[in-house]
Amino acid sequence: MRHEDGHLLVERAVATLRDGGCTRIWVVLGAESARVRAEASLGDVTLLDNPAWKSGMGSSLRVGLAALAETDAEAVMVLLVDTPGIGPDAVARLLDAAPSGPGALLTATYKGKRGHPVILGRGHWPGVTTLATADVGARAYLVAHADQVQGVPCEDIADDTDLDVPAEAEE
Repeated sequence: MRHEDGHLLVERAVATLRDGGCTRIWVVLGAESARVRAEASLGDVTLLDNPAWKSGMGSSLRVGLAALAETDAEAVMVLLVDTPGIGPDAVARLLDAAPSGPGALLTATYKGKRGHPVILGRGHWPGVTTLATADVGARAYLVAHADQVQGVPCEDIADDTDLDVPAEAEE
């Protein structure tokens, strides 16, 4: 899917992460995997395929966390490609707020509601993986561990509207 500026949404998401301060970027590909590989200009990223993409974003999150478990990463920032209103400033704000180590658990907030991006410390990955099903992603884990989640207000610098979700459903 392309943004109104002509760039693929995945290109915008990668640029947002990179410009916000992320240095190592993994992209989990699903339905448009072949197209992204053929058309997208992503630079130095690691591409991962999710053959179970039809089952929902939970499977993509599991694929990404499984790959990262084989690295020395202490935390991961999760950003959906279909939230183009989130820019580098929101990414940088979450990175600045995140404690070092495997216990980090942060979400951007918009008028008090949790949204993206999300930072998941390595210590949370097993629990997130267990609860990430269908289109829930990390939501169930974040709800179950609400007392540990650090909210970082971002409504002044970003809009986390999901292009796949009708506006009335978000309200």
